[in-house]
Amino acid sequence: MPEHNTVWEKSVAGVVLRDGKVLLARHTYGSGNGKLIIPGGYIQRGESPEQAVIREINEETGITVKPVSVLGIRFNMHDWYVVFRAEYLSGTERSDGDENSEVLWIDAESALSREDVPDLSKKLIAAALSGGEMPLVPYETSEKYAPTSFYGFNKGE
Repeated sequence: MPEHNTVWEKSVAGVVLRDGKVLLARHTYGSGNGKLIIPGGYIQRGESPEQAVIREINEETGITVKPVSVLGIRFNMHDWYVVFRAEYLSGTERSDGDENSEVLWIDAESALSREDVPDLSKKLIAAALSGGEMPLVPYETSEKYAPTSFYGFNKGE
């Protein structure tokens, strides 16, 4: 989508684990330049956070995912950031040649001690490894402006 459709105050990211490895991309700009971070980006107008994380991870890494739970939410007076645990579905990792210079599957446990992985990415990887997440809970409503999905702890499971 064109950049004028970007909602700069709303962003998403995903921790993708596969066979004991985590998907990371080496960032090419800003404070994350040169760092291996979890992939993500900004929401486009008309997208849900789930749709945005699917699109962003695929655009940046070539990997197709399915978001399955929320690992964390960061918000302040200006913006919010939702991080999902996302299940690998298909694809081969590749750089987008713009926002990242390389995309790698790295042993998840060793990513936690690497100097080139920022603290926030480490915390989110650790949360995914420990199961510290809010799974998708079935939720239905007939209200016009109700959320399309709900993540929370379901004691019935």
